[in-house]
Amino acid sequence: MAAEFIVTTIQSATVAEFCLVSLMDPLVLESLGQQLYQLVDEQDRRTLVLDFTRVQYLSSQAIGIVMNLHRKLNGLNGGQLILCGVGPRLQELLHITRLDKVLAVKASQKEVIKSLG
Repeated sequence: MAAEFIVTTIQSATVAEFCLVSLMDPLVLESLGQQLYQLVDEQDRRTLVLDFTRVQYLSSQAIGIVMNLHRKLNGLNGGQLILCGVGPRLQELLHITRLDKVLAVKASQKEVIKSLG
């Protein structure tokens, strides 16, 4: 799909595993956002897992993309967004912004599989 992330399927979930350490570049994020939105809008993927294992840095634009995906999926019957592989730095960011109360966050893809199974 894209150099920014790799798409795989686990059970009924579509996993987008980010390949970048930094999700800060506005041009990269524009492309990334469009590709993620296509998974939901055009391919009707309703369970989307974003794997942040490699990501160390996240911009407000990237958070906006995550929140837009969350809204899109919550509006769909059976839609859900799950984050996994969130490191300590990103976990702190989610906590500060209180997004850890809004978004489903699992430790790893294994934890996601357990929660779906």
